[in-house]
Amino acid sequence: MMKELIVKTRPKSVFSEDIRTIRTNLDFSLSEYEKKVIMITSSLPTEGKSFISSNLATAISQNGNKVLIIDCDLRRGRLHKIFEVSNTQGLSNLISQYNQEIDVKSFLKQTDINKLYVLPRGVVPPNPSELLSSSRFSSIIENLKQYFDYIILDSAPVNGLPDALILSNCADRVVIVTEYGKTSIDALADTKKALENVSANIAGVVINRIPKSKSKYVYYYYGEKE
Repeated sequence: MMKELIVKTRPKSVFSEDIRTIRTNLDFSLSEYEKKVIMITSSLPTEGKSFISSNLATAISQNGNKVLIIDCDLRRGRLHKIFEVSNTQGLSNLISQYNQEIDVKSFLKQTDINKLYVLPRGVVPPNPSELLSSSRFSSIIENLKQYFDYIILDSAPVNGLPDALILSNCADRVVIVTEYGKTSIDALADTKKALENVSANIAGVVINRIPKSKSKYVYYYYGEKE
């Protein structure tokens, strides 16, 4: 059982409703002409970005869309564990081997959720940033866009790593996940500034693990509560 996929296992929970609200807000923020590539990142590790990414991808697919979630955290990515799929061949392998003859769809794993596919991390490479900044990665994303309504990029954290800044160039919208009581305002401000410096289109911030006396998950557009 995919324990972290609350939207699937507990669809009537408050959390699932909140994720569906985020889905709706993102959908309204995207024009019909955009390709609907959404990057999820955070300031620091273990703030819950993969948890949010996975549940958001699930909610979007439940709305009748064909969705691909890609594990772009080539250092510590764990989508293969969340979705319980093999990680033997994944994104790092695909980028390293990519040429015009390769069928990129052969690297995708169909999940137990209708219309939801995952491209796991693959083997941990010695040069994650170089792979993500390569023209091969850009070509892979362009190739995959023709098959999916939405693509979710589960990125590495921003602070201290260039990966998310590189990936943001491929995304129509960026969502920052932050943990209540863990991430400082300064760290979050630094993350926002770093993304803005590379012209990332920040949709908003998801604050999770809020005390029970408040909503568990809160979504903000630039700090303005929805």
